[in-house]
Amino acid sequence: MTSLPLWTKELLVLASLAALVLLWLVREAILLRRAHQAVPIRVHVNGTRGKSSVTRLIAAGLRAGGIRTTAKTTGTLPRFILPDGKEDPILRAGRANIGEQVSILRRAAEERSEALVIECMALQPFLQWVSTARIVRPTIGVITNIREDHLDVMGPDATGVAQALLSSVPPGGRLITAEPRFQPLIAEVLSDRGATGRVVRPETAEEPVTERELRRFRYIEHAENVQLALAVCEELGVPRRTALIGMQRARPDPGALTIEYVRFEGREFVFVNGFAANDPESTGQVWELALARTDSGVRRVALINCREDRADRSTQLGDAVARWTPADAYLVVGTGRSFFTHRALAAGIPEEAIISSSSHTPVELARELSALAGPHGVAVGIGNIGGIGLELIAKLREEPKGSWSSFQSRSASASL
Repeated sequence: MTSLPLWTKELLVLASLAALVLLWLVREAILLRRAHQAVPIRVHVNGTRGKSSVTRLIAAGLRAGGIRTTAKTTGTLPRFILPDGKEDPILRAGRANIGEQVSILRRAAEERSEALVIECMALQPFLQWVSTARIVRPTIGVITNIREDHLDVMGPDATGVAQALLSSVPPGGRLITAEPRFQPLIAEVLSDRGATGRVVRPETAEEPVTERELRRFRYIEHAENVQLALAVCEELGVPRRTALIGMQRARPDPGALTIEYVRFEGREFVFVNGFAANDPESTGQVWELALARTDSGVRRVALINCREDRADRSTQLGDAVARWTPADAYLVVGTGRSFFTHRALAAGIPEEAIISSSSHTPVELARELSALAGPHGVAVGIGNIGGIGLELIAKLREEPKGSWSSFQSRSASASL
């Protein structure tokens, strides 16, 4: 029998491989559809700032309401949150990609979840649409806010960011957002997708979140985040009071806004973890909030953690700091520090106020901070939480806590 020509053998091999790939794709589609059917409530949380916090708040509120809920956050440290509130770290062999959401859906189904609250992990507008329309297929979409961040991907301005984030509006579904701007654009996208939506804000809510309710959280939470999460829970049948109690008892995200009263090498100072506020608007709010919670007359230090691969963020912060209540010192750490420094100088920050840190360890950085802020000053970490930012937080939490009354009386709600 004559053997087949080489080109024929190659075609047969390619055809076999193509058939195997097709069978695998069909199998994956079937398994994903079964996961959708097994988890009837799917909440997809997107936005510029507060996604991880809002994801945790919604999940905690639904659990408190008796809905068996799992959740997944993508923020500072990716976590899968089980129906009992316990957490498993999400380990990745390589870089994060949206294919991870498929395995999360399957795990939610394996946990017999009635609801999955999942944070959007896509930046590219097309991938945001794929994640929404093809993978998660949410019954409720959430957009926390729309601000100028990741302009290299979603820009060139806030309108570009809005258009990108609105790619995650669920076709035929429901959108709930705390963003008061871009209403004509939001209405246009809702109409195009056959979806419905509402804007939820504390100042316009029938029963707004109160300062007393916010003080019962174990960390500093924004009223907008809580109001938005309550609206989602109420949409799914959980009473406001029940959901709120569940939220107040929930574990915060590692990047949550917290205050640490630190005693380091004989000096006491307050450290505010504001690293997770990435965009200038959110970061400015954190800075002013931190100063409002401390006494006047104390030294104020801004710790800016830069990343060379986030040059646009450093540049934006360099512009923004000149519009905030001035700091006594701007301690710049990390890589790509010149992006922040050059822009801050151009914006009018005095050269003598900007200090370029040479610290390579959290101990060295804590020593610099305590020298600049102590005694009894306040330091606010901003910019990026990755790298030395996370290490510094861990180090400061190991240190003895300060106990002076002037800060205690103003910040009791943020004590841990």
